[in-house]
This record gives sequence, C-alpha cells and structure tokens, in this order.
Amino acid sequence: VLDSQYGMYVWPCAVVLAQYLWVHRQSLSGKRVLEIGAGVSLPGVVAARCGAQVILSDSEELPQCLQSCRSSCLMNRLPHVPVLGLTWGRVSPELLSLAPIDIILGSDVFFDPKDFEDILTTIYFLLEKNPHAQFWTTYQVRSADWSIEALLHKWNLKSIHVPLHSFGADKEHLASSSMPGRHTIEMMIISLAQSEGT
Repeated sequence: VLDSQYGMYVWPCAVVLAQYLWVHRQSLSGKRVLEIGAGVSLPGVVAARCGAQVILSDSEELPQCLQSCRSSCLMNRLPHVPVLGLTWGRVSPELLSLAPIDIILGSDVFFDPKDFEDILTTIYFLLEKNPHAQFWTTYQVRSADWSIEALLHKWNLKSIHVPLHSFGADKEHLASSSMPGRHTIEMMIISLAQSEGT
C-alpha cells in the first residue's frame, strides 16, 4: 500500500492493526467492516482482501484523505469498496443510513485529545445501532497521562487490551518507523458495556 510515487505514508499503528486482521483472516469472510479515519486504508484493504465487505470513511472536511482512500482501493484492485465522508461527532445522513456493521476499525485515530470525545460519540452511536459490533483500534501512546478510561465510562463503553505478542505484532520491524523516538503501540477492542440489570 505504501507507494512513494503516490506519496502515501503508512503509520505504524495501521501496520499493527493490519497484522491483527491478517492473523484473524479466517473470521473476516462476509463480515461487514467500517474503517474510520481510514486515510491510506491499510487495515480496510487487508480486511477486504480477506473477504470482508468493507466501507472506508474519513472526514468529509478532508477531501485529500477521501482521495487517499480511493487511491488505495484502486492500487489494490478493490474498485468497488465504497468511500464515505464521515465527520466524528456529527450525526450526518451518511452515518444514519449506514448498513449494519460487525467490526469498526480505527488505527491511530486517538491522536489529538480534543477529538477523543467526538470519536467515542460516533463509536457509541454505531455500537448502539449494532450492539454486537466491536471497535478494533490501535494507538500510539504519546503521553503518560493520556487515557480514555473516563470517556469510555461516560459513554457506557468497555475496552479489552490485546497484547501485541498475542498476534505476532511485537516485532521491532513490523511497526518500524523512520520517525525519531520509541513508538509504543497498543491495541484494544471497545464494545458496549452491558446495560444496567443485564
């Protein structure tokens, strides 16, 4: 998916999430998958290649990101994968009319703390509509005081931490990055917390 001619850069988090999808590829066939903040869309492309019905999305205010999604699909011979403009925190007609989904993907969407609540608002909306769905997300730990625990609780969501070694993603070369510094990447699966009384 990385192609210098197109100037696309795949972030380390996307590689880790793609690895998780590849390891679980047997379970993806026929699953309905939505990738949010897709950009270059490596996880979504891998899911589509593994037989999932994929929809890619990125901010409707960032046409260049939506164009990256389309370019990735074309380069990977997936011309029929739909690309939607979805802005986090906004209940748009596109969000309301989404078909049922099983898995939501997001790599490195927890980048700027000011967006965290908008992201989780959107995830909560999608999980309420699809109570059995899960949000699979990888993120880079950028700050020691960075936490979404309080927001998860507020939005009635729960998370399970997935150790990278459990899917062979703890290798240095896998998420190697030309960026300076160490990159601690984590993965979690977010789902609806059980409602009171269940």
